[in-house]
Amino acid sequence: MLSPVIAGVDGSSESFAAAEWAAREAVRRHRPLRLVHAWNWHPRRTVGERSSKLSAPLEQGGTPIAAQRHLASRVLKQAGERIRGAVPGARLTDEQVEGPATAALLKAAEQAELLVLGSRGLSGLSGLLVGSVAQGVVAEARRPVVLVRKGEEGDDEHLPADDGSPSTRNGCRDVVLGIDLTDACDEVIKFAFEAARLRRARLRVVYAWQSPSAISLGPGDIGLVNDPARAEEWQEFLSAVLTVWRDKYRETEVLETVVEGKASTALVRAASAAGLLVVGRRMSERPTLPSIGPVTHAAIHHVGCPLAVVPHE
Repeated sequence: MLSPVIAGVDGSSESFAAAEWAAREAVRRHRPLRLVHAWNWHPRRTVGERSSKLSAPLEQGGTPIAAQRHLASRVLKQAGERIRGAVPGARLTDEQVEGPATAALLKAAEQAELLVLGSRGLSGLSGLLVGSVAQGVVAEARRPVVLVRKGEEGDDEHLPADDGSPSTRNGCRDVVLGIDLTDACDEVIKFAFEAARLRRARLRVVYAWQSPSAISLGPGDIGLVNDPARAEEWQEFLSAVLTVWRDKYRETEVLETVVEGKASTALVRAASAAGLLVVGRRMSERPTLPSIGPVTHAAIHHVGCPLAVVPHE
């Protein structure tokens, strides 16, 4: 059985936007779509009980369990109705899961092709404000996680019409891949190429480099290479890394961009007109200390388009 695309929904407008994005992606990938609603269950302890044994599952925070299940059913029904109206070709199932949302979504993601979550907009400004649940999932998931902002619609994936209005008749916007040439990972590159192929979109690969300072030069290092020469070297290195992928995805147009400056700044700028930004996240060898890294952190908080975070060893 094919692994599904999973979308976490909690009734918020951003989660509904994420669910619709996930439905479109599931159709593109010929995968089923599963909607998941996680609700936190903590049985209330019997009055006067001193042991760690918990009482029967009567209530959660004063709310009857039956009411929690009813609310979850309503949220899933609303999301399903929206998806059937916007993406009728999606093969849709849903489920309720008990437990803290972060842990429940991480468990669900283990069986997913990818997991899609919503992110709140920054007071109408272009950007993402990721909540504690989404940030926890991104930091620990071992499958790709896509964050989708509130208000994201199918038209937003396409290039605008000549008059600037949304149009699904035009091709899709670029997929942007932020690459680290000092640690280029096949999983991240493959995800980006495949996303571009599925959309028949151009793939723009961005690498940002910074000139070494006198402090950063190690023993025996020589800082005599000028910036133009260094930029040319990085450009040649990027082309070499992408050669095998260009051969594999011959129908995908690839634009290589090498810029001097901070990677986070370059990616935010490159993603301003993109349909999807893809970045990598190295999985921690110490699971008790999950981290998303400074570049991914900046992308999460400042990029307006959907953001795919792909974990790698």
